[in-house]
Amino acid sequence: QVQLVESGGGLVQAGGSLRLSCAASGRIFYISDMGWYRQAPGKQRESVATITSDNKINYADSVEGRFTISRDDARNTVYLEMNSLKPEDTAVYSCNQLVTEWGQLPRNYWGQGIPVTVSS
Repeated sequence: QVQLVESGGGLVQAGGSLRLSCAASGRIFYISDMGWYRQAPGKQRESVATITSDNKINYADSVEGRFTISRDDARNTVYLEMNSLKPEDTAVYSCNQLVTEWGQLPRNYWGQGIPVTVSS
């Protein structure tokens, strides 16, 4: 099995920055897609940013130009640099990685979710 460990969330003032990290561990052969998702209370979970193994990146319109997603394949880690944070960015952020374990078919894994609160 694979586990994702997330870190970097917290409380920040509007206009501030946070950097989220998500590291996968386990019998990992290959990780293709990685991404960050978020869900605010009463709202649907939405994709924030995704990155493929060849660094094709997609951002939600609401974060375009403010957030940067990157990956470190040597560490099985995906990062989300969040700048110019707004109160509407407040949500629980979850990491997703599409992982191929040794001898297995690829499957999606999710982190537990970390809260990000942006105060005004």
